Amino acid sequence: MQRGIRAVPGANLDGASAHNRRVIFDALRINGALTRAELARATQLTPQTVSNIVENLRRKGLIAADAPRRQGRGQPARPYRILPTGASAIGVQLDRHQMLGVTVDLAGTPLLQCHRPLPPGGPRKGGPALLKMIEELRGAAGGRSKAGAARLLGVGIAMPGPFGTFSHEDPWRMEEWQDFPLVEWLAEKTGLWASVQNDAAAAAIAEKMYGAASGLDNFVHLFIGYGLGVGLVLRGAIYSGAANNAGEIGQVISAAARDRPAEAIEHYVSLLALCRYLDVDPRQSDVIDRLQARFEASDKRLRHWIAMAADHLRHAIHALESLFDPETVVIGGQMPQSILSALIASLDPLLPSVADRRNRLRPRLTIGANGLWSVALGAALQPISHTFDPRFDAITKAVSSS
Repeated sequence: MQRGIRAVPGANLDGASAHNRRVIFDALRINGALTRAELARATQLTPQTVSNIVENLRRKGLIAADAPRRQGRGQPARPYRILPTGASAIGVQLDRHQMLGVTVDLAGTPLLQCHRPLPPGGPRKGGPALLKMIEELRGAAGGRSKAGAARLLGVGIAMPGPFGTFSHEDPWRMEEWQDFPLVEWLAEKTGLWASVQNDAAAAAIAEKMYGAASGLDNFVHLFIGYGLGVGLVLRGAIYSGAANNAGEIGQVISAAARDRPAEAIEHYVSLLALCRYLDVDPRQSDVIDRLQARFEASDKRLRHWIAMAADHLRHAIHALESLFDPETVVIGGQMPQSILSALIASLDPLLPSVADRRNRLRPRLTIGANGLWSVALGAALQPISHTFDPRFDAITKAVSSS
């Protein structure tokens, strides 16, 4: 019996070799170790193309061969797997008053984590602190040695959105950072490839590569942090929109609001909304632990907030399912795990939508990563995704230029 393998179909086109390398790497990431024959069958590439790519990846130290295994008749075949030490990347979450940084290897395993305060005053005062953290994280990737530099794929930054909009009344917006040319500045100061995503999109990348949505091409990641946002993964890629603001579901006026005028959904469902409801200072470093303690003490106000928040969130999920028809909605964030679990349980029953069909292969809701480091990890995986995830625009360019 042939092994069931998930993989993206490749393209035997001149000029598409970079895409085909990504396809091979992606198949190994999703399925684990595979032989050349399994890779050729799953990706629909010719055996010779697969052999050439596998040898290229092996020479670069990105994959390694395991012991041969017998598959029916003929000589035993060697399976190949991703080599975690083959590359590394850095990710930093900038979040109002703090910086969370992490260095990961090629398998997404954290090598070093740093938690530092973010000085007030925008990039002028916070920039030097950010560079200092990146240098510290760089040490876990081999520092500035020639070998370490060759393996370091870049730095990803995640911060709250939306970007480029006007909302001077909200003190939790990071407008000074959003208006700063952070990508160009980081590339100049560090010499690394750099990118900026909103926190929900960064968390979605983590779920896609090594989380609850691994192997899925179309899903929505509903991220509950200080605000409420969505990471949209459509046809295997993050959809960012025209101004990097796609997925700002928290900015939508709540359909479940009973007060008039109604407010945005994240004013009812977010860590900041919970803190305001309970009169808890959200800037406290131990705010997560404080909220957890109140949940364990069966705080009646907290239980009431969960029920109220679920009503608003239920309508948001209905809208997301109706608009994007995802394989599943992954829910995660930076909330106490017990509160997030209770909130998800309170969503049942979900409102009817196009996702409520008889032949579903996955549940409508999937619990994703939750905790302090989920966004920073997603930011670190962005350079890896940029380097190794299949990009179908590469095929289009190859076809148009051939």
